[in-house]
Amino acid sequence: MSARDYLTTSLAIAQKVADTQAGPISEAGHALGSAIASGHQIWAFGTGHSHMLAEEIYFRAGGLAGVRPVLEPSLMLHEGPEKSSELERLTGLADVLLNAHPVAAGDIVIVASNSGRNAVPVEFAAGARKRGATVIAITSMAHAEAVASRVPDGRKLYQVADIVIDNCGIPGDACIPVEGTEHRTGATSTVTGALIVQAIVCEAVAALRQKGVDVPLLRSNNLDPES
Repeated sequence: MSARDYLTTSLAIAQKVADTQAGPISEAGHALGSAIASGHQIWAFGTGHSHMLAEEIYFRAGGLAGVRPVLEPSLMLHEGPEKSSELERLTGLADVLLNAHPVAAGDIVIVASNSGRNAVPVEFAAGARKRGATVIAITSMAHAEAVASRVPDGRKLYQVADIVIDNCGIPGDACIPVEGTEHRTGATSTVTGALIVQAIVCEAVAALRQKGVDVPLLRSNNLDPES
């Protein structure tokens, strides 16, 4: 077990994403491009560590201006992982979030959840879709298929999304076995999730340029004006 093992394994998983998920990533990017060209909103949401993917697409150098992340503090880790873990399983909480964030018909909603089994991301995706938005799921299909749903109706994230992108991670996320124990180390879902989000943005920008639409991109605040 070493840093090289992790780098080699995570790069192989990223390559698998590139080899197998180009289709849904392209579809997602074109959906974003069409929504932006039509004046609709782009939303991003995740709970636990998956909230980082909502931040990844928000106010990022080279990113799309106007993305609206749903960053609920109680569902992140800085207020306590025990609380956030319980809350992301709470049926009905997604409706509260959707009432506070006006997702509308024609909008795009990106929902990230590695396991895709907990109530809040599943119900947020289902609720957004019911409102007429197009839902893009970023999830681990291997993990989702290895566990039971925690949603009362038994649905998982990939079953309520319009476009599903597999982050190609393994059940449990951590990929490197720790010799002499039953544990693994080296999670990959954030690494591949960030690659997927940025690939979607690049595809959206290309789609907008093909339409002749001026792309609302952000420039790093840490560049000097003449750079």
